[in-house]
Amino acid sequence: MNERIREDFPIEWEDDHFVTRREFFKFLTLASGGIAVGTTALAAYSQLPKKERAFEPALICKVDDLAPGTSKAFSYPRKTDICLLVCRQDGSHVAYSRRCTHLSCPVDYKVKDGKEMLFCPCHNGAFSVEDGSVLQGPPPHALPRIRLEQRGGELWAVGAYLEDEV
Repeated sequence: MNERIREDFPIEWEDDHFVTRREFFKFLTLASGGIAVGTTALAAYSQLPKKERAFEPALICKVDDLAPGTSKAFSYPRKTDICLLVCRQDGSHVAYSRRCTHLSCPVDYKVKDGKEMLFCPCHNGAFSVEDGSVLQGPPPHALPRIRLEQRGGELWAVGAYLEDEV
């Protein structure tokens, strides 16, 4: 059977695997041209202005509704995005995403031995109330921080900090 195929399709195998100098340089020119065009297009795309994500301001609560050392859960910017507003012991307010950066368990505000923290009960993760950074446990990243604005006697969520802005 093998001989029959060779008779029907006579190919000189030694010449079939031979690459001429012209073919090699043609391939090299096309490949380097493709790389040059691709990197130029990527560089141009990276310089395009990025569309900013704008969130609608949302009323969270009145300033007087939270006593120092307490917290309030709220949703921002969508109903499915759970967040936590904390009235710190000194009376200042901060807000963070309530989803732990490890496995998305909800974090809670706790005061332990006079130290404030955001605690994840799933795997004993803890975050700083000051900046959302990881204090202990398996969470790989800080909690995203929600931008707050006080308007009269009300607290409003007006945006979210990006990781490099915190």
